[in-house]
Parts: sequence; structure tokens; C-alpha cells
Amino acid sequence: MPVMKRREVIALLGGVAALYPPTLVAQPSPAARITIIGVLAPPSFTASEGLREGFHELGYVEGQNLRLEYRWAEGPIEQYANSVSELMQLGAAVIVTYGTPAALAAQRTTATIPIVMAAIGDPIGSGVVPNLARPGGNITGFTSIVSDLEVKRLEVLKEMLPRLSHVGMLWNPANPAVVPAAAAVRQAAKEMRLFVDGVEVREKREFEPAFQRWRQNRPEAALVLADPLFLDNAPQILGFMADQRMPAVYSHRELAVAGGLMSYGPNYRELFRRAAGYVDKILKGTKPGDLPVQQPERFALLINLNTAKKLGLEIPPMLLARADEVIE
Repeated sequence: MPVMKRREVIALLGGVAALYPPTLVAQPSPAARITIIGVLAPPSFTASEGLREGFHELGYVEGQNLRLEYRWAEGPIEQYANSVSELMQLGAAVIVTYGTPAALAAQRTTATIPIVMAAIGDPIGSGVVPNLARPGGNITGFTSIVSDLEVKRLEVLKEMLPRLSHVGMLWNPANPAVVPAAAAVRQAAKEMRLFVDGVEVREKREFEPAFQRWRQNRPEAALVLADPLFLDNAPQILGFMADQRMPAVYSHRELAVAGGLMSYGPNYRELFRRAAGYVDKILKGTKPGDLPVQQPERFALLINLNTAKKLGLEIPPMLLARADEVIE
């Protein structure tokens, strides 16, 4: 067998390289290395930015190894389900949800794509998971324990207005997590000797009839239960409260910042940041059902002093001292 000289080998390899340029030889495209994460949340929910922060801390870079596909939805579960289908068609590796309707829609639409709930009111009561320690299936995440917090918000409202006797409750009976929360509020109000004037709003067009009832009944203050629908329609709600000079407590910080009197609840931005950690674990091989559904690590009371002044309210010193954030 003839032996090829070194210069002949180099010439041969050079010829092969000319036929197959480096750009054409088994080079994976950048897009193939990008992981798509679907996000399903209300249109005005700024706390979802916490997800980006969490991924950044874990070393993910959008456009290089990560692509966040947002689908904004509100209303009945069916509308959310359409968005889940879109995310599945895009090839989402994991779907991150906010709120009970979004979590239920994702769970009912796919049994294979992992789902991480950034926040859900009552995952067991809603039938999303059988227990918190081992949720099983393709879903896990974080709960905002709505029922307990709604009662706490009522207590804060009563502390703000010691002579309160007639309180309005704005709630969405179409949200499975809110139904037990509303019942818990009514029971607590009974024990506190408060009359609850509950108005039901399932979609945007029902706000005006609900507010018209309150114009007639004139509750002294209002409790706005946690629901994505109310976050999406914050301007309409806050406008009514301002026109009627009605103090109110909310579940989301955004509403108090935008002009509501108070908010009390978990740090939703932090929950989304922690959700990124769960997504990372799942992408590295952990089964969603083996990750426990966790509760918030802390809660925050925000008081808007500007709004209190407009309403002619003097904040009780003890309540003001407990506030985690004050807007002046």
C-alpha cells in the first residue's frame, strides 16, 4: 500500500474543506438551542417581570438560550385554553401560569407539558393538585393562599375603620379559588358583626350593574377579592372608588400604587422569580409532580397616604407602624 506524504494529506484535507465549508458541517442553529417558555397571565400583570429576573439570576439569556412567549388572557377558562394551545404549537418546554383560570386551562389542555403555577389561590380546593407535598402529574408551583388572606384583608380594613359596619365585597364566582374565599369572608364578617354587601362580576360588562347597586346601598368600604379580572380592570374599579370616596383594600400591590387605599398580600413578583427556579429544575430533569407546591415566604401591607388624605382618613398609628410600604 502506497504511503501518502504529509503534503499530500494536507492537500487532500484542503480539498474536502473546500467542498464542505465550516458553516455547512453539522453546525446547530442558534434557534435550536433556545428553550421556549410559555407564560400565561393577565394583560396588565407587571409582576411577571419577576420571571425574567429569576432566569437572569440562573444564567439564562433571552435570545441566546431562552425565549419567553407571553400570552395575555382574561375571562373564562375557555379563553385561556386557546392561549395554552398556541403555546403548545410553538413548542413551549414549560408553561408558567398566574391565577386559577390559567392553571386549570393549562392542566385541562395538556397532560405532558410541565406546568409551573407562579401563583394560584387554592390549588387543592380548585382540584388542580391532590396535595401540596407531592402534587403529581405535570403541574407544580406556588400558592397565594387566597382564602386566609381575604379574611386578613377584612381585618385590616376593620382596623383602618374601627366603626365599620357595612362592607362591600367585589368577587368573581366563576373563579373556583374565590368561591371558598368569599364564604370565609362572610363567616369572618359575621363574627365581626359586619354586614357584607357582595356583588358578583364575572366579566367586564358586569362592573357597571354591580357598581350601580353599591351607589344605591352605599357600603362604607370595600374588599376587592383576588382575581385576574379585577387587576385587568383596575382603572374602572379605582375610578369608582374615587368617585364614591370609598376606602378599599386590594390583594395586588399594583392597585394600591395606582390609587387604591391599601393592599395586603404576597409579593407576586417574588413568586414569579421563584417560579423560574422551578422551571430550571424541570428543564434539568426533575419531574414537576415531585416538586412541592410552596406557599409565599412573606406578605406585605402597603398604605397609600395620598389616597387616605383625599378620603379624609387618619391612619391608626399601630396600623401605619406595621406597614411594609407607605406611599406619600
